[in-house]
Amino acid sequence: MARRAPAFVCQNCGAASGRWQGRCEACGEWNTITEEGAAAEARAAGPGKPARKGRPFMLEPLAGETEDAPRLPSGIAELDRVTGGGFVRGSVLLVGGDPGIGKSTLLIQTAAALARGGHRSVYISGEEAVAQVRLRAERLGLGSAPVELAAETSVEDIIATLSQGKTPRLVVIDSIQTMWTDAVESAPGTVTQVRGSAQALIRFAKRSGAAVILVGHVTKDGQIAGPRVVEHMVDAVLSFEGEGTHLFRIMRAVKNRFGPTDEIGVFEMTGGGLREVANPSELFLSERDLGSPGTAVFAGIEGSRPLLVEIQALVAPTSLGTPRRAVNGWDQNRLSMVLAVLEAHCGVRLSGHDVYLNVAGGLRIQEPAADLAAAAALVSSLANAPLPADAVYFGEVSLSGAVRPVAQAAARLKEAQKLGFARAVVPEAAGAEVSGSALALNPVGSLVSLVSDIAARGEKTSRNQPKNQRSRDPEDE
Repeated sequence: MARRAPAFVCQNCGAASGRWQGRCEACGEWNTITEEGAAAEARAAGPGKPARKGRPFMLEPLAGETEDAPRLPSGIAELDRVTGGGFVRGSVLLVGGDPGIGKSTLLIQTAAALARGGHRSVYISGEEAVAQVRLRAERLGLGSAPVELAAETSVEDIIATLSQGKTPRLVVIDSIQTMWTDAVESAPGTVTQVRGSAQALIRFAKRSGAAVILVGHVTKDGQIAGPRVVEHMVDAVLSFEGEGTHLFRIMRAVKNRFGPTDEIGVFEMTGGGLREVANPSELFLSERDLGSPGTAVFAGIEGSRPLLVEIQALVAPTSLGTPRRAVNGWDQNRLSMVLAVLEAHCGVRLSGHDVYLNVAGGLRIQEPAADLAAAAALVSSLANAPLPADAVYFGEVSLSGAVRPVAQAAARLKEAQKLGFARAVVPEAAGAEVSGSALALNPVGSLVSLVSDIAARGEKTSRNQPKNQRSRDPEDE
């Protein structure tokens, strides 16, 4: 029999080639291709038996009765919000996040909450010993919870153990990169091992009805490490985000077959573990610096939840030939577009200034409704004109300088009113949707009118300042 040629597989994207090369042609990454046996690939795909004759099966009509998937509430409201109401029987979830962000803490809290509710919960750790997991549980005050622990990496042994006795309702595998299966002849963490181990655990979940949570490592770019095929195999992909210097954490659903993908769950890291944040707006606005130029409150929407955050801007003269543009928490391309509109249509000259934009608290904003708030903060910083402390801003800025309406304007205004804001700068085209609000509305149809209003406030502030506190222009000397 002819000897099988070795296969070289990219550990970043899973692409296979017949020879080694320094750069993967599929994903463009360097030094990610390693040698793996072709025979192992064949065994991972399935036993090498001759093809059997297929049997016909019954086809169902598209029309018919549907039933909601049975769910098991996790006991953590913010996690239930992201998953769509709880864990579905037989579902497999992939949770990714930076090291030390709190993935293991959240999952041990979830397992303890279900175990205290009378459900069998199993926590399998491939990275820590049982004693280490117990120490974390005691620190979180969960030592008395009837969670079953194990430190194991063999998928066959894990499935055999879980198949004994009562079927568990929740199984946590921490992490999938440490698991290995006998069907694959390669090291743990390789593409083939991750794919084979995930497939075996998914088959167990579908067969037994247990909900399985797989913890996944992330790369330096924030993507879940390993082959993309694992993300396609699972039912939901949850991303756990946050900055190490901030106390709060955000969980997003990147993919969810049983629920929405635009909801977020907000948690706060405390000495006793992760605490749910029922009103994130209060958290993000708790340390506002009132009366400072360059700050604007944005009324945003994350999923179905209105969220108020502070956008901070700093515009400073530069001595460099190319001004610097730095942004944190917002899209860099979106900032470049707003700056171009301000310069082209509003006469705001920023070519000789460095521009820094930051979303307070480390939250990342993805919707274009933040254009108006960002523009207001930028002009406020440049004109040294503090914006009203009781005002919120939202609206999308077009390339022509017009301010376009955004979705769910009424929910944004209602949240602002609940937090004590008295006025709102809204798109003029919003019309009837915002007419019934109790807030004092300032509709703007173009960015030019907003810039002129802020510039007028800056001139008034400058006139009211004492002479010795006014900024001196070098050209006047």
